[in-house]
Amino acid sequence: MTYQLNNKVAIAAFDDGKVNAVNEAFIDQLNQYLDDAERDAGALIITGRPGMFSAGFDLKALQGDEQAAARLVQRGMAMLVRLYEYPLPLIAACSGHAIGLGAFILLASDNRIGSAGSYQITLPETALSMPFTPVLLTLINDRVSSSHQTRTALQSSPLSPESAVTAGFLDLVAAPDELLTTAQTMAEKLAELPQAAYAANKRDLRAQSLAAMRTSL
Repeated sequence: MTYQLNNKVAIAAFDDGKVNAVNEAFIDQLNQYLDDAERDAGALIITGRPGMFSAGFDLKALQGDEQAAARLVQRGMAMLVRLYEYPLPLIAACSGHAIGLGAFILLASDNRIGSAGSYQITLPETALSMPFTPVLLTLINDRVSSSHQTRTALQSSPLSPESAVTAGFLDLVAAPDELLTTAQTMAEKLAELPQAAYAANKRDLRAQSLAAMRTSL
């Protein structure tokens, strides 16, 4: 994961050379970058590498020690809550596959731009016999179109970038070579908004959801 600052916009990019799996190290590094951006920037972009945004939880970690797996899930849910209430404008530049927790990172972001391509955005929990936590259910109900919840959440149907816009996982699709420039332009414009008001109004708009999410933690 790397971090850079460009014209008061922070950019955190995931790239572990594989599937950008969410493990303890991923969460630690992202939390550090969230702290850094709050101090340094007016908006934050999170992105992956071409072809891969994030495939979600590290399955090897989930299949290992039971206590360690439970701790990882708990920390992953807390990470989503932090993203959903993050005080700065948070833009996800989806550069490729977003699976499971990777797709939920999109749902927790304020604005979501997808790269055009043949990748998929998927909630595979039902197909993997995994339950949705209250945090995940809240994000589904808040952000996924009601007409697409059965197909995407219950039936684990994958979405193309274009269909992900209709379903509510993305706001728009850009050409691959324009993904980051589009996100940068959007972030710079959002960074001009009064930061304290943005943070306060985000908390107020999502107050009920955030309260339910925190209670479940």
